[in-house]
Amino acid sequence: MFKKKSKSRQNAATNSQPGILRFVKSDKTHFITGLIIVIVSIAIAVSVISFLYTGGADQSKVEGLSFFHSGEKITGIKNLMGLRGAILSNILISGTFGISSLFMLAFLICTGLWLMNVKTVNLLKCFIINAALTVWTSLAFSYFFSGLFNETAIYIGGKHGLALSDMLCGNFGSLGTFLFILLTFIIIMVFITSRTILFVQRLFRYKFKVRFPERKKDEKPDKKPVIPTPQVTEPEPEVVIVGEPEDDEKYPDLVIPSIPPVTPSKPAPPNDSDEKDAEDLLAELGPFDPKADLSHYQSPTLDLLKTYEQNISPEEIREEYENNKSRIIQTLKHFDIEIKSIKATVGPTVTLYEIVLADGIRINKVRNLEDDIAMSLSALGIRIIAPMPGKGTIGIEVPNSDPQIVSMHSILASKKFQETKFELPVALGRTITNEVFMVDLTKMPHLLVAGATGQGKSVGLNAAITSLLYRKHPAELKFVLIDPKMVEFSLYSVIEKHFLAKLPDAEKPIITDFTKVIYTLNSLCIEMDDRYKLLEKAGSRNVQEYNVKFINRRLNPMKGHRFMPYIVVIIDEFGDLIMTAGKEIEQPIARIAQKARAVGIHMIIATQRPTTNIITGTIKANFPARIAFRVITAIDSRTILDSTGANQLIGRGDMLFFTGNDKTRIQCAFVDTPEVERIVKFIGNQQGYPEALILPEYSGDGNGDDSTNEQVSLDKLDPLFKEAAQLIVDNQQGSTSLIQRKISIGFARAGRLMDQLELAGIVGPTQGNKPREVLITDRVSLEQKLHNLGISVS
Repeated sequence: MFKKKSKSRQNAATNSQPGILRFVKSDKTHFITGLIIVIVSIAIAVSVISFLYTGGADQSKVEGLSFFHSGEKITGIKNLMGLRGAILSNILISGTFGISSLFMLAFLICTGLWLMNVKTVNLLKCFIINAALTVWTSLAFSYFFSGLFNETAIYIGGKHGLALSDMLCGNFGSLGTFLFILLTFIIIMVFITSRTILFVQRLFRYKFKVRFPERKKDEKPDKKPVIPTPQVTEPEPEVVIVGEPEDDEKYPDLVIPSIPPVTPSKPAPPNDSDEKDAEDLLAELGPFDPKADLSHYQSPTLDLLKTYEQNISPEEIREEYENNKSRIIQTLKHFDIEIKSIKATVGPTVTLYEIVLADGIRINKVRNLEDDIAMSLSALGIRIIAPMPGKGTIGIEVPNSDPQIVSMHSILASKKFQETKFELPVALGRTITNEVFMVDLTKMPHLLVAGATGQGKSVGLNAAITSLLYRKHPAELKFVLIDPKMVEFSLYSVIEKHFLAKLPDAEKPIITDFTKVIYTLNSLCIEMDDRYKLLEKAGSRNVQEYNVKFINRRLNPMKGHRFMPYIVVIIDEFGDLIMTAGKEIEQPIARIAQKARAVGIHMIIATQRPTTNIITGTIKANFPARIAFRVITAIDSRTILDSTGANQLIGRGDMLFFTGNDKTRIQCAFVDTPEVERIVKFIGNQQGYPEALILPEYSGDGNGDDSTNEQVSLDKLDPLFKEAAQLIVDNQQGSTSLIQRKISIGFARAGRLMDQLELAGIVGPTQGNKPREVLITDRVSLEQKLHNLGISVS
């Protein structure tokens, strides 16, 4: 009995530590701790501010007292926070940094808000900035304002500031101290905001404006001219302040020399004046920062992902390798096939055995022994690669008896992913040689994923999304997520205001309705065409070149130019869409796949029905990069990969990646639903944009062109025409989605209504991704318009 009690106590002791850790790490503990820090810091700040007004009356009573004073009762304290507030504020103001102590309290408040998960704060940067400001303002206040407090015992800069000011003045004098204070202020401001550098540069350019005069004919080239002269042959460069007028009234004595014609070695670039304006604007404002609106955004951390330990020892791996090796040799000998050598490469789920045949042995003899080798190894299924591409060997892929999980944590933490230069890196998993396998989506440029139910397609899509979320800023990437099954992508609705794009007035960011899918894909076609027009205006070949020009301020936003984020369209069950809508779905997908690469729009589509009526010739022609998870038959494998192989995979994330030449076998990285939830919660808790990226509006068959107007007639108005007209005029927003949502009708009917409203002169034509202009301003004008059309207004 006593032994049993002792053992239970020991177990309780060992289990207490995880409980304490859970308590310390819990959200409730963080929230309560942060709340306490915020409230206490605010109370101290109130006492410090109050001391500035009541310190004269309180200081004599609290001078020399400890914060924990418990002696005789002290009355007549004027501080708003009472005796303790007066004591603490006297210590902070007179004894340390003076009023600059408020910066330390500001840091504590930021820390508390961070613990409460109210605000995303870079604590290290916040601490450095507040510490620097505390020390600097303490010195500055003591230097500039100490004379105002000579009659009191209050040191506005604290004893620290007074001592530092006296030390600097004694060594460098008053002027040297002033210059030191000015220099340190500029340095601190440079670390706080990069605009300080631009301000100082503009200040120096304004104060020290230089115009180099022209050189005389008889001057030597190495002498710098001092007095300008109109008799010149070679103009010298001229430095001009951005924004300064250069008219004759401001410089009446300025002589502009005439430049003789010179044969240039290179042709002058077009729009030279625009290039100069762009350079001046770049020098004044610096490069455009697309991340400025969410400058405090932080990418998800690796600790949100789960790690998995290897559950098999190296000795067990070695033993399995030796057994399989001897069985392969024995089976080949049984069929009179001699080999020179055999070596193995152990992967996470599959081991590759490479054999070199003896002279005179035909490859077909080994290729036909696939089933016999599988039976001798008691394997689920093997795959023979005869010959290995680029090698003089034959490969035999054998599933491991104890496959290992490839965690997403191990992939994203790898050096290859962390140092990649890919624009859109998609980390898929590990190869047979245990190397991290990742591709650049911009180079593929679209991806087709297929496989039987439950073989890892959804996990593969989550792995692709996760790798992009870890690598890109919300300003650089947007997702359009199409989920006919309604359950796979619902987790990502949390990051709607960060990474998602949707139709105007769409209620949900994840598209699940078939009609909305059609409109979304056609809207993306409109966005693609709009981007191509902007690329043509900018003289750029692709979105990368265009964005570089925009960042360098060579493109004017007033002329419609804008920064273009990448758009990645992901469709989880493409087969359902094709069976429901057919050509209405296939045509816009094919159009996007054919043209959208250059403008930064890429697609990933997945299906569990790899049949020829789903994966048509049009789709295969425009999706050269394909991923095949395990399928049931060789026919399905040929539909995806144009060859067999996918039917010999073992499932659970085992896949083949095909780009038109070679097939690479990969074990897909595993990212579980709780991991995705933690990632999207981490992103969703940060500040986002006011709304998701709004795609251009697509109004069905009616896009405002002449062909559509011929088909739509005012002779047979929709019964809801009047109600739709009143809705549009009342909201002053010409949106098809608004009509659909408010009147509860289908998107196609809402589009026809919008076309009739356009013919009636109530709304204007479509304007790309902007809502239509409403031409009627009020109900009275609308009633007059309806009366003219013969529609009753009663």
